[in-house]
Amino acid sequence: MQLDDTDRAILAALRADARLSVTDLALKVGVSRTTARTRLEALVASGQIRRFTIETETDVEGQVRAITMVELQGKMSRAVIRALHRIPEVATVYATNGNWDLVAEIHAETLGAFDRALRDIREIPGVLNSESCLLLAPVAG
Repeated sequence: MQLDDTDRAILAALRADARLSVTDLALKVGVSRTTARTRLEALVASGQIRRFTIETETDVEGQVRAITMVELQGKMSRAVIRALHRIPEVATVYATNGNWDLVAEIHAETLGAFDRALRDIREIPGVLNSESCLLLAPVAG
């Protein structure tokens, strides 16, 4: 199944809150309730959504996780932040100080999905540069 912007927005909204009702999902994505339900059913039927579950602080086995630092052009931060939140693999966006303007936490199912998310980030108007670090294994002190 080829995902379009609406499908990706639905996935992003559900990643943030998998308990959204269809009505709330439609409002959040900006589509009708019927469209939200139809798209949601298609995502489930195609296997894009395998299950609705909770996420805890423990890592998801096999998931690609990364931190991506983003440098912005001028005063584009609000538009870039909105665009970042529309990318399904972007779990959280942080403001930061130092050489980078924003930090995005990325959770992707595969390296291919991670690569696509990075391309999407780099194509956002106002993004000048980015650098990513894959998160490997947690370490104990």
